Amino acid sequence: MSGIKKIALAYSGGLDTSVAVKWLADKYGAKVVTVTVDLGQGEDFRSIGEKALNVGAENHHTIDAKDEFAKNYVFPSIKANGLYEGKYPISTSLGRPLIAHKLVEIAHKEGCDAVAHGCTGKGNDQLRIEISCRALDPTLKMLAPAREWGMSRDQEIEYAKKHGIPISKSAKKYSIDQNLWGRSIESGPLENPWTSPEEDGWEWTVAPERAPDKPTVVEVSFKAGVPVAIDGCPMEPVDLIRKMNKVAGENGIGRIDHMEDRIVGIKSRETYECPAAVALIEAHKDLEKLVLNRHEMSFKSLVDEKWTFLAYAGLWDDPLREELDAFINKANDRLDGKVKLKLYKGSMIVTGRESPYSVYDFKTATYDSSSTFDQSLSAGFVELWGLPTVVSRKVISKKG
Repeated sequence: MSGIKKIALAYSGGLDTSVAVKWLADKYGAKVVTVTVDLGQGEDFRSIGEKALNVGAENHHTIDAKDEFAKNYVFPSIKANGLYEGKYPISTSLGRPLIAHKLVEIAHKEGCDAVAHGCTGKGNDQLRIEISCRALDPTLKMLAPAREWGMSRDQEIEYAKKHGIPISKSAKKYSIDQNLWGRSIESGPLENPWTSPEEDGWEWTVAPERAPDKPTVVEVSFKAGVPVAIDGCPMEPVDLIRKMNKVAGENGIGRIDHMEDRIVGIKSRETYECPAAVALIEAHKDLEKLVLNRHEMSFKSLVDEKWTFLAYAGLWDDPLREELDAFINKANDRLDGKVKLKLYKGSMIVTGRESPYSVYDFKTATYDSSSTFDQSLSAGFVELWGLPTVVSRKVISKKG
């Protein structure tokens, strides 16, 4: 690929992207500017910027996008009950399109003719970043050095040593990515599906057996489907997520270990740490059951699954995702209320919920004498509801 003079590289400060700075400059004879997006990963961004410049970047940009991430990516995912394959709260997935958007912005600002990332050819992140970048500006050339250089992780470490690129201790054992919504821990011993995760991989959660002996009860308030307060205390989105990460994590909530189907077709063992995501999505799902009726719940589950798949599969900028948002937002219009969670040594139980828009009617549901439900109406309903089954069994019995 010729004619490349300047490249904007999505830079995390980790092994892959640090090696990529040097590799891209040598491969294309181009200048490299690095872009780090603060999504709440809690890292030392000054040190990351200094590292980028030390390994050869011409310029470095750090962008604080925590509020944007929480409001425009995490909160929509809560509304959509965003759990890929019913388990993973798509924490890494949600951050990638936002990184891509910021990468393109800096590429335009710096006059770059190419953008690059450190994703491998085996994972999903290449899809998430490349598709969003191309949707935003198809004229930018897309570079993926980790797909081209053909180095194993051990070879990358040797390359880094050879060129004086610092290597963190965690890079030698795990591949870790984190943001406000969760942490992913991969590679090393975790690549064997039978090997239990070691405690040194977890940071946000305590082992359930070491969690407090007394249960913690936390109350989450929602407005139009998004969390707005914890224990009656209104909080800004970023602060609320951080608070829930702390409370749930201290009680051993949020460790995820499952076999996942990547979009490229590879079955992979993945471990995640998502205490706030696990707790808030569970609370949101329960509030939906109180407010939405059977028909809304049934259809929304289909919409949620598709929305989550699009976000996971790198199709955040597909028009369908925005169209599904329209339905999801409408379904969440009435989702005001509170949910009470009981957290105890890795377990989480919803123990109460209330909403001014609840469709639960006590006088209809109760079995005491105040009930207004006319049970005599059920006789005809039972006969009509079961009619197809009864008729079908009669026909089948004749054959036998």
